[in-house]
Amino acid sequence: MKHSYTIPRNLLDGLEAFLRVAERRSFREAAEDLGVSPSAISQTVRQLEDRIGVPLFIRTTRSVGLTEAGALFHAQAAPAFASLVSAWEGARTYGERPAGLLRLNMPRAVVPILIEPIIADFCDKYPDVDVEVAGEDAIIDLAASGHDAGIRTGELLEADMISVRLTPPFRFVIVGTPDYFARHGRPQSIADLKSHNCIRQRISGSSNLFPWRVMDGNRSIDVPAKGRVIVSDNAAVLALARRGLGLAQVSEPLVLDDLAAGTLEIVMSPLCPSSPGLFLHYPGHAQVLPKLRAFIDHVKAALATGMLDRLIPPV
Repeated sequence: MKHSYTIPRNLLDGLEAFLRVAERRSFREAAEDLGVSPSAISQTVRQLEDRIGVPLFIRTTRSVGLTEAGALFHAQAAPAFASLVSAWEGARTYGERPAGLLRLNMPRAVVPILIEPIIADFCDKYPDVDVEVAGEDAIIDLAASGHDAGIRTGELLEADMISVRLTPPFRFVIVGTPDYFARHGRPQSIADLKSHNCIRQRISGSSNLFPWRVMDGNRSIDVPAKGRVIVSDNAAVLALARRGLGLAQVSEPLVLDDLAAGTLEIVMSPLCPSSPGLFLHYPGHAQVLPKLRAFIDHVKAALATGMLDRLIPPV
């Protein structure tokens, strides 16, 4: 069903000309202000009057005055037009320089590794940009949620997203503490996982759990891992694994320090699946706003210096 416009089409045509004539009380001076001919101004105002259906000006050879309808129209239209101009200028500044609120979405575990090391420099460099970082593990629609950009692993990116690689590929590993393995043994196969306590994570806003995936030859399969504890974020999974509660499947970069210190150990290494890596992604708008372009360039500069390589070494 076709709906009609809420307001008539071309409602604002001639409004600026009318306001300038009303201010100047002269068609000639209004025409000079707007850089057009007096006849063009007169015709534009006449068309506006025809659409409204009432004369707005009293014209004589010596002066120009407002009719009663014109005065009422001017009293209400002038502040409304000023608000429109202000809104126009305010919105236009967002397209001219980095400014406004930049909203980013990413998994909680990524925030301290990737964002905290570069966000301070970004804020110093762009004082007119405020940054809101939403750390959540749920997969969201950036456009629908009002976020400018996000960070996700490559296998989770939508085809219509523009992406910038942040890290090299890495593995998802199954880890546990030496104490846990001393008490429960080390799983050697997919079947062995059935007898182990696997710490599970629920997908935010869903009744589903994140699957445990392993490689069976060249084929990725989901494992029906079971465990006594289910948590809501990756940080809690790691915290419980470090306490020896059970096994955890996490991205290897998150546990590099634990592995180096020997507080966590990898099991079933040949079965660990790989991820394409982490990517900054954003909708493919025809024009990226300067605040987002500045952040993208800032991230690329950090990549060029090798900063992020030091934080997440290649696997």
